[in-house]
Amino acid sequence: MLFIVTWSISPDNRNAAVERFLKTGGTPPAGVTMKGRWHAVGSSAGFGVAEASDVVPIQQWVLEWNDLMNMEVHAALTDEQIAPLLAGISGK
Repeated sequence: MLFIVTWSISPDNRNAAVERFLKTGGTPPAGVTMKGRWHAVGSSAGFGVAEASDVVPIQQWVLEWNDLMNMEVHAALTDEQIAPLLAGISGK
């Protein structure tokens, strides 16, 4: 399953978050595969796309970082996954 993970870091926590990221690389725990991560220019926010077969390691990852940043996680579907569902509601 794919997950979209967004984050924002307050100015008070910026330096600590940068230090932890440089030390750990922001590597997710076992069971989570990082598909990509993007950082917003001019802010301390961004998003990533991760894949996991279970939500438990996703939650573990959030718990490893949410002392320094606000994080939101949303399950996501690809175009190929959503298309049959959309076709079903449109009668096609």
